[in-house]
Amino acid sequence: MPSNRRFHLAKRPEGVPDHDTFDLREVDTPDPGPGEALVRTLYLSVDPYMRDRMRAGESYADAWEVGDPLRGGVVAEVVDSNGAGLSEGQTVVGNLPWAEYATASGDSLTPVDTGGLPVSTALGVLGMPGRTGYFGTREVAQPKADDWMVVSGAAGAVGSVVGQLGELQGANVVGIAGSDEKVEWLTEELGFTAGINYKTEDVGARLDEVADGVDVYFDNVGGPVTDAVWGRLNVDARVAVCGQIALYNDEELPTGPRKLAKLIETRASVEGLLVQDFAPRFREATEHLAGLVAGGDLQYRETVTDGLEHAPEAFLGLFEGENIGKQVVKVAESDA
Repeated sequence: MPSNRRFHLAKRPEGVPDHDTFDLREVDTPDPGPGEALVRTLYLSVDPYMRDRMRAGESYADAWEVGDPLRGGVVAEVVDSNGAGLSEGQTVVGNLPWAEYATASGDSLTPVDTGGLPVSTALGVLGMPGRTGYFGTREVAQPKADDWMVVSGAAGAVGSVVGQLGELQGANVVGIAGSDEKVEWLTEELGFTAGINYKTEDVGARLDEVADGVDVYFDNVGGPVTDAVWGRLNVDARVAVCGQIALYNDEELPTGPRKLAKLIETRASVEGLLVQDFAPRFREATEHLAGLVAGGDLQYRETVTDGLEHAPEAFLGLFEGENIGKQVVKVAESDA
């Protein structure tokens, strides 16, 4: 059997994770049991929510135990199918370890059909981030024509989809991101109405300049950015809370000024978003997004890191804002 490298959680991080959080081990390549397939990883996804799984305690995702393999979205190629209903060489996507090889039951793996797009898009615009943007915009945020819609983390995999879908609904979209390069991408290529670099600009002051209040806020970051947006909510505003990356590395959540009084004034609604709640409709989202990409109405970017051994750097870079669009790790070339 081929050699197999796999990442495990070495310790629970205190604050910002570092390389000591990750343990790359040489392990046996597993044999597929009845109804399972052995797969070879082509691409793996790193996502901010994984930070929450590194801490002890309750969350919306089960915590990893120290010593557990790290897991996430993986595009892989079937090496051997032991009654899993899959063909050798078939490309699949599933929740799998950060490893070169893994086994999984056939019913936990989904054949990849990206309509001619790179298979890595099954982890991005046509995968979990794209579906999050689709349902978060369509079912939670619900932007309408002429709304002022603000998206934080707008140059990420989710935010860039959300903003473009808002535009297609006729909203005026303001994207908040962490570099001039990202703001330029949002405004010059994706067609956002305006962009704000939160690292160099006063978010509140810039919102006062470019927007007529905030009718819709799609929150991917929390923290000071959200504080600035919150004070500018319009009457009947809708807030979709998708992520809080600014707070994921905090050992204790800051209390800060009380903000709920703004909801009384504006009668705004706030709703959390978990894409898994929409699992029965995933095909709907993927087909709709694929059609928009094919028609030129939805653009995407990927930041690709080469080599399984560099997965920790790709993950840690998420918290420094190093990626534009979806961050993936390329582990191997397809043999197909």
